[in-house]
Amino acid sequence: MLIALTREVSPAITQCELTHLERQPIDYALACKQHSAYQAALEDLGCKVDRLISRPDMPDSVFIEDTAIVLDEIAIITRPGADSRKRETASVARALEAYRRLCFIETPGTVDGGDVLCIGKTLYVGLSSRSNQAAIEQMQGFLAPYGYTVKGVTVTGCLHLKSAVAQAAQDTLLINRNWVDPAVFGDMKLIDVDPAEPYAANVIFLSSGLLYPTSFPRTREKLAALGARIKAVDVSELQKAEGAVTCCSLIFNS
Repeated sequence: MLIALTREVSPAITQCELTHLERQPIDYALACKQHSAYQAALEDLGCKVDRLISRPDMPDSVFIEDTAIVLDEIAIITRPGADSRKRETASVARALEAYRRLCFIETPGTVDGGDVLCIGKTLYVGLSSRSNQAAIEQMQGFLAPYGYTVKGVTVTGCLHLKSAVAQAAQDTLLINRNWVDPAVFGDMKLIDVDPAEPYAANVIFLSSGLLYPTSFPRTREKLAALGARIKAVDVSELQKAEGAVTCCSLIFNS
């Protein structure tokens, strides 16, 4: 069974961290409504949604993906790059310990889960303002016994690696080449985002279909060529907080 671990929207989301976007007003009630629809879409795609409560002292905590990397063998609890987010990990660790043995990134390592793209036995980790080489080295130590390779990837112009590239099919990536070098990913097939939609390279790939934002219709037309079912969700308020569809859940096999 697929589990999707989520966390409700914090009432303090208007105080979220921002790196590449200008601050805009966020409608908290609408953000909650959109997040509920997002969770319903995950259920429709076959996930059992496990919801954690929100807290007013964790503005960015709806973006739960940044707190952990969950693989079949273990879960790595991250050490987020923004100091305001480090308090988010303890409750996520408590939720995950029922499913996986846990490993923890320690200082001086920092890594956000949004910087981690796992394809087969390779983890690509964005070297961004949130994630560093020290964390990559720790991750390699945790994962080498299970046959994984961890590779650092330079990211420019966006917050996380998965703002620039995400898996859209077993052999296909959705990518913004301006923010990450496609050569890093070898023989994977590539679908380029529409030039008018630079933030469109973020999609959840499940065997039952794709979960994708409604805000990128031109790129969605390109994804349709894959022949997969596409479940569209409106996450416009969460996008104002520099969020995307992948970062609002941790999806793993129970």
